[in-house]
This record gives sequence, structure tokens and C-alpha cells, in this order.
Amino acid sequence: MNFGMIRFILCQVMRIEGLLLILPFVVSLAYNEKAGLYYLALALILFVAGSIGCFFKPKDTVIYFKESCVATSMSWILLSIFGCLPFVITGEIADFNDALFETISGFTTTGASILSDVESLSHTALFWRSFTHWIGGMGVLVFLLAVIPMSGGSNINLMRAESPGPSVGKLVPKLKQTARILYIIYFILTVIEIILLILGGMSVFDSICLSCGTAGTGGFGIRNDSFASYSTYVKWVAAVFMVLFGTNFNAFYFITLRQIKKALAMEEVRFFLGFVFCSTVIIFLNVMPSYATAGSAATDSFFTVTSLVSSTGFASCDFDVWPMNAKLILVLCMTIGACAGSTGGGFKVSRVLILLKTLRKELSSFIHPKIVRKVTMDGKSIEHEIIRSVNVYLVTFLSVFVISTLFISIDNNDMETTLTAVLATLNNIGPGMGKVGPTCNYAFFSVFSKYVLMIDMLAGRLELFPILMLFHPQLYKGLFKGLKMP
Repeated sequence: MNFGMIRFILCQVMRIEGLLLILPFVVSLAYNEKAGLYYLALALILFVAGSIGCFFKPKDTVIYFKESCVATSMSWILLSIFGCLPFVITGEIADFNDALFETISGFTTTGASILSDVESLSHTALFWRSFTHWIGGMGVLVFLLAVIPMSGGSNINLMRAESPGPSVGKLVPKLKQTARILYIIYFILTVIEIILLILGGMSVFDSICLSCGTAGTGGFGIRNDSFASYSTYVKWVAAVFMVLFGTNFNAFYFITLRQIKKALAMEEVRFFLGFVFCSTVIIFLNVMPSYATAGSAATDSFFTVTSLVSSTGFASCDFDVWPMNAKLILVLCMTIGACAGSTGGGFKVSRVLILLKTLRKELSSFIHPKIVRKVTMDGKSIEHEIIRSVNVYLVTFLSVFVISTLFISIDNNDMETTLTAVLATLNNIGPGMGKVGPTCNYAFFSVFSKYVLMIDMLAGRLELFPILMLFHPQLYKGLFKGLKMP
């Protein structure tokens, strides 16, 4: 285990977070809020401490997948711990456990909140809270790939540990360029949404905060009713961008190369868009009788579907009062989630496609035992290793879901609340049903349950295995190797 390189990466993350904390300080200057001074002080402490740690660069800069998983998990944990301190120090979220829950929810782009009155927060806190979504959406380590000098394939190991999807590849031969391309696309889409929201009459501050939440598919609102009080135009702009940020970013790369047909030919993208369309139509037909106009029903149907399938979690209405058929479609949206290679959460469309194609292959083999058929995606054969990893992921996902549900059931909440709370945090969605519905929050859970849900949020964002590896006892053997009792 290359602990020196893990320490080096953690120090780099501290430096980056220190620099990022300067932005809420700038916001505090704009609104003349004294709370920004605490953000600045913490920014300086993190940057100096991280710089001192980075000064002692390890000689061996090679890390393998095991070290990458540990470095990634620890990076996100430290990022969240340091990121919650401004809330605690300023007293805006005085309880450390609640502040940590809110911050982990932000960085993992979950959007599950313990706050009942969001509008009471300062502009500084509101910005930092939303900005954590933007940071976590693409991943802080993907950004660091362009900075950290590593060799021996270490970059791809680090990217595999943080990026969502059954497989992670390069858009271009050099991984540094791939990371830069992803962030350029991410930044440009965010800026376009900000401009469109401003054109719709939204304030600059609101548009920046909500665009950060949309881009990271996070869902922290800056109003107590989330999106309910915004105009129809604003809702449609946000809904369209939730679809865009839930789409595989490879498609956008193809579009920049003017290979539009290649982008639209991606099976995952076509399935995702088709699923969004079909879900919207079914829900629209279910809820239309309860709405005054077909337009408002269509708006809420499309907005809610895109919000949950992309794992964003914004709410334009209380969908918990919709008919059971509509609510079941929404649970399906929450489960399947967005595309691999996007900022969205969930089980991922690519995994669902692979499982369905594998099922079709197995059924065909029962009918025609001698037939030889390969599982393909976009005209390319899928390796057996990827199919195996998807099957393992499914089993692991279900195991974590069941165990987490058993743990938080100790709080003795109703079944709907318990099940959807775990599903919403594990899939990084935010709102669920029942007591964790779109008009409620997670404040009523016990401290123990909150920590279970925090682990679920981290596990869901990092695709389970990096977080689960921290609980493996063999991982720590190297720490005590060579130590002898006196």
C-alpha cells in the first residue's frame, strides 16, 4: 500500500478545497456578510496545511486500484468534514452531525437536507451549499488528474475509483486531456444555463446557485418550496438541463466534433431519452385530472421525471400526493437513474441495458442451446469482465440497500419512509416518499440513522466499492507491518 501517495493526494485535496472556499468569501463581500471571514480563515488554513503536506512528495508516485479506492474515499470524507466546518463555526447549522449530513449530501450531489427553513441562511452559506454540488458533480479528483504527476497507469485507476459507470475510458489518448474536456463541457453547460435563467427574470445569485445544483444533479434549493414558486419558463429550462447533465458526456464530446449521428446512435442515450419521454407521458395521463390545465400538469410531470431520473431532486410540486401508479413510475426513475459518464446517480442506464441484454442472451440459449451470441453495446462486444462486474454490482447494491434499511428501521418509521430514504440516499437523489417527501426533510432521523444514510450517500456517489473497501480488515495490515510489541 503506497500510503505516501495517498497522503499526497489528500493534501492536494485540502489545497483545492482551500482555494474553493475563497468563492463564498467573495459572495460575502458582495452581500456585506461577516460570515465570509470564517470561510476565508478556513481557506487559508487548509491551503497552507495542504501545501506543507504536498512539499514532501513521495518518491514512488505509482498507485494501483486498491490505493486509488482508499485515496478517493478518504478524499471525499475529508472534503466533507472540512466543508461542514463553516456551517458549524458560523452557527447556521450548529450541530456538527447535521452540518456533516448536509455537506456530504452536497458533495455527493444527493440533496437530502436536514433544514426546514433554507431561506434563513445567509447568501454565503446558500452559495457554498449549492457550490458543493458543482464540485462533487464531476468529482474533485478528476480535476486533480490534470495536476498530480503519476505514472504506471495511476491516473486511470484514480479516475475509475471516482467516475460513475460500469467502465471508464478515455475520450482522447491522454487522460489529462480527457479530464480537461469533461470539465470544459461541464463548465460551458453550466454557464449556458445561468444565462438562460437570467433571461427568464431570475436574479444572478439565484441562477448561479440553482445552475450549480442542476449541473451537479444535486437538488439543494434556495427557497423553502424548491422550484414550486418559479415561473414555467424557469422550470422547463431547469428540466431540460437536468436531462442534459444526466446524459453521458461522451455524447457531448461527439457533438463538439460534429459527429451528431454518432452521439444519437449511443444506445444508452437513446434508452435514457426514451425512458424519460415514456415516464413523462404515463405520469401526465395519471395526474392530469387533478390539475387545472394540461400545461401545468405537463410541466410538473416532465420536471419531476427529469429531476428524479437524473437524481437531481428539485421539486416543483408535492409528488407524494400523486396516484400510486405515478409514484411507482417515479420510484423506477429513482432506481434506474442517469447515464454512466454523467453527473447523475442511480443504478445507471448502461448497467440496466447490460443486464437486459444478458437476460435475452440467456433466454435464447435455453431455446437454442448451441447458439453462440455475444452481448453487444453500440455495435461493440461487451467483455465478460464487464458483465461480471455489473452482476457483482447488482448484488452489492441490493445487499447495501437491505442492510441499510434494517439499520434505519430501528427508528421505527413507516415502510414507505424507510425504504425510500435509503433508496434516495444510496442513489444520490434526495427526496423520497412519506416523511422524506419533497415537502419534508431528514432532520427527524436519529444520529445513528443519519450516519448510516451518510455512508449510503458516499457509497452511492463512489459506486459502492471504494467506500466498502474501507471496512475491509486486510486493507490495514500494511499499517502495522513490522511493528513489534515491547
